[in-house]
Amino acid sequence: MRLVDYLDKGASLGGDAPCLVCGEDTWSYAEVVDLSNRVAAGLRGRGVAPGAKVAILSANDPVAFASVFGISRAGGVWCPINPRSEAAENRELLELFGCSALIFQASFAGLVDQIRSDLPELTTLVCLDGSFEWALTWDEFVSGSERSGPEPDELAEPVEPVRAHEPPGADDLAMVVGTGGTTGSPKGVMLTGTNLETMSAITLMAYPWPGAPDRPTYLALAPLTHAAGVLCFPVLCLGGKIVVMRTPDVGAFLEHIEREQVTHTFLPPTLIYLVLDHPALPSSDLRSLRCFWYGAAPMSSTRLEEALTRIGPVMAQLFGQTEAPMMIATMAPADHFHRDGTVATERLSSAGRPAPLVTVSIMGERGALLGCGERGEIVVRSSLVMRGYLDNPEATAEASAHGWHHTGDIGFLDEDGFLHIVDRAKDMVITGGFNVYSTEVEQALMTHPAVADCAVVGLPDEKWGERVTAVVLPRPGAEVDVAELKAYVKERIGSVKTPKQIEVWPDLPRSKVGKVLKTKIKKELIGP
Repeated sequence: MRLVDYLDKGASLGGDAPCLVCGEDTWSYAEVVDLSNRVAAGLRGRGVAPGAKVAILSANDPVAFASVFGISRAGGVWCPINPRSEAAENRELLELFGCSALIFQASFAGLVDQIRSDLPELTTLVCLDGSFEWALTWDEFVSGSERSGPEPDELAEPVEPVRAHEPPGADDLAMVVGTGGTTGSPKGVMLTGTNLETMSAITLMAYPWPGAPDRPTYLALAPLTHAAGVLCFPVLCLGGKIVVMRTPDVGAFLEHIEREQVTHTFLPPTLIYLVLDHPALPSSDLRSLRCFWYGAAPMSSTRLEEALTRIGPVMAQLFGQTEAPMMIATMAPADHFHRDGTVATERLSSAGRPAPLVTVSIMGERGALLGCGERGEIVVRSSLVMRGYLDNPEATAEASAHGWHHTGDIGFLDEDGFLHIVDRAKDMVITGGFNVYSTEVEQALMTHPAVADCAVVGLPDEKWGERVTAVVLPRPGAEVDVAELKAYVKERIGSVKTPKQIEVWPDLPRSKVGKVLKTKIKKELIGP
């Protein structure tokens, strides 16, 4: 399936049904289909050919998300760009992807203006909600005119559907997603229609859904550029309603669940902790919830058990990665409990069981598969796994050595088939649902004139899952001002990657060949 096929499937179940809701505005399936046709026509009218990469730089916005389906309808490839990243990182991704068009919100116009001259392939710039002399307005783009006109939700007469000349194959490229590498260099993960169809099929198989004629209602507070976005696809094919929150307000999140009778939602653990601590939770009516997904970062078992009591027996884990989206392992709400109804506390620290359409094994250092309880690298075989890394055959070959996709995570399978993750082979820190690579943070720290050397690790954190932690060695005669150093790093690589904890040590533990021993650093910081 193409991405637009999920929308069209939902529309076939009733065009008048609500598709996207944001605040007081509602777009029916018919209106979103029409808008997707307009976006497709706008792209083709500006010479954006099938197979071209089209980026979207936007916070949560229903029209920006609807544009994804226009990109697909035109035969383009969706490239979500993280609005929280710095200009240099986004410029690098747009260049790596070879994007020919960019749809962006006016709030990011400064960033776009800063990098556009460095991107000669980026020939079509479209602003969703503003006017700049170097970009098309939204009305100019969707109408093919040069006049100013209505806001994005004020649609004119329907346009003729844009038809592809040839039906796309199941393995056609659907999206390219950026991911950092252990060296800090970004890679482009190529996901096909088959990858996302497998992900959607697993989602529909592994979790509870209302039976027809009832339709699901999905609440998207988390960024639609990440997990919250791709989880919309199975909702759409059931004709469900997607409620979009523009800003992450936990109190409003609880109000939305009650008012919109939300059945499904997703949050990373950091935001779930805020939900649990919010004073409105005890009085909130959450009885409509069927499935409250959590993932993208480790979650405290203690707080998960609290959520099962205070939010309800609806918590549902998912484990995946960009290269195998979302559904390597799943844990449905019922899996959190024993058959007698008591909480299965021994399972709460696991990542669930391997998903129905995924084979998971544990691999030793030389490619041998290990037995139950033995620790090694988590490897995967499935049509869920990416096509490869864009223009990076070496990294693709490394990730698929021995005929398995290598996750880079260390773990084991227990006797009941539950997958447990115990470490990350590539020193990646997952904080608040975002991947942070230690080398990139170390490189930023090392550019500071007071820092002679450093090491970055992830430490367990009740709020963030893991907190980025740095140990720095000062230059001779220099003093490190921790607050100033945090501000320095934040300016260069953004708040997500900035260490929340910085320790100043007189030396760093090293191996005989001079390599910094991060395991020893973590042990000393965590304590006995």
